[in-house]
Amino acid sequence: MPKRLKDNLNSDYFSAVNKMKPKAARRRIAAYVESYDDVYFWRMVLSEFEDETRYFEVMLPSKANLSKGKKQVLMNLVSESVGEDMIACVDADYDYLMQGATKTSEKVISNPYVFHTYVYAIENFQCFAPSLHNVCVMTTLNDHHIFDFEEYLRLYSQAIFPLFVWSIWYYRSPNYGDFSISDFNKVIETGHFTIANAYNGIANVRHKVGRKVMQLQRENPDAKETYLALKEELKLLGVTADTTYLFIQGHHLYDNVVLPMVSKVCERLRRERETEIHNKAVHHTQMRNELSSYQHSIEAPTAMLKKNIGYKLSPQYQRLKADIQHYLSHLKPLSAPQENNPSQI
Repeated sequence: MPKRLKDNLNSDYFSAVNKMKPKAARRRIAAYVESYDDVYFWRMVLSEFEDETRYFEVMLPSKANLSKGKKQVLMNLVSESVGEDMIACVDADYDYLMQGATKTSEKVISNPYVFHTYVYAIENFQCFAPSLHNVCVMTTLNDHHIFDFEEYLRLYSQAIFPLFVWSIWYYRSPNYGDFSISDFNKVIETGHFTIANAYNGIANVRHKVGRKVMQLQRENPDAKETYLALKEELKLLGVTADTTYLFIQGHHLYDNVVLPMVSKVCERLRRERETEIHNKAVHHTQMRNELSSYQHSIEAPTAMLKKNIGYKLSPQYQRLKADIQHYLSHLKPLSAPQENNPSQI
């Protein structure tokens, strides 16, 4: 491939290639994502919109080097490249909540060919509270409800919501370094999770959040009006006191809140099932065979969380689907080119 052609793989290129295909051929739409971890998620999303007329190819930002990430996707593609036959798919991060206050945020929320998660990241979707019991069932093959994930994450969200508003307030200000995302994450850490004392961790978070909020109020005595206005704006964007966990940093939520919780619950459910096998087995050989069969059938919580697609029921996922449907409904039909000359591409 000539270097000039390789360096200009943009939407016009993909459109021209599509036009050179026979009329019966399916339209190819390139979908660029941030990293390897994003490929499967966006493949799952976009596959719902494939039919006999079109298909998507999920790709990393560059085939020429290993550069990845939102900056690579947005800055290198969005400025001039994306279009009807080439889209960008990214995590929302805080850019959705920034509502155009930065260049990256403006691209994320306003470009019709850029699609974002509406929650902070894919990990937040994987931690969607109503789906976590099913994750435990997939992991342990035990459907016993022993922990209320939805109630826990609802109370956790309520505890961190006031400080989350401050986090966005600072992120939108020139002084965002005075209270960074890392600073916020340190305050909202729950500590060691146990099923018996789960809600003690939330009480501790609520106490830490209260102290930090008072400190920030003292340091920003004139911020009350803008804080309250931002609080209402965030609610309109879908951030409620009950769902704040979906909008905090995804890795922090996954690694420090949800995975430890799911792991402990799965451990209890696994032991419960193994005890049941011990008690019901007629003889030692049967017990050994049944235990072996069970242990070969169960999975690790990490693997099941990564495979979790229960987020498809979430309002944020439905908004993402609506955006893609809107884009597809406005695609211009392909028309045959006057000359099929590749040198014109």
